[in-house]
Amino acid sequence: MDLAGLLELYRQRGLRIATAESCTGGLVAATLTAIAGSSDVFERGWVTYSNQAKSESLGVPSDLIAAKGAVSTEVAEAMAKGALRRAQADVAVSVTGIAGPGGGSAEKPVGLVFIGLARKDGWSQVERCQFDGDRDAVRRQTVARALAHLATALD
Repeated sequence: MDLAGLLELYRQRGLRIATAESCTGGLVAATLTAIAGSSDVFERGWVTYSNQAKSESLGVPSDLIAAKGAVSTEVAEAMAKGALRRAQADVAVSVTGIAGPGGGSAEKPVGLVFIGLARKDGWSQVERCQFDGDRDAVRRQTVARALAHLATALD
């Protein structure tokens, strides 16, 4: 399904989307809003690049970040749920990861990304992805996968 088709499905169902992004720096929101009429569906987005921003803007507990790391299943889920609590949206997608070229480790290599998805009905999921390529490639792949997750939220 193309992006315009995805937004049309959200529009037909009267659903609104929020985004919470770290490693993509707002590219998911920018991609969504590049489509004319997306204001019917896109409610708002956050770029929470720092740990402090994740806590202050989305309510991600700082002790969770300290225990699990900003790049983790738990933080991706908390980001998506935090976006839902703060937005007039029905679905939120979050991304947190290591786009590179630096910042990776043996446990969390460059290209590791967690994509969270949460709905107002309480359902949520997180996918762990390992993307290849340079920084731009990792970010592009993350955006594409995040948009695919928005389609699964309709199921």
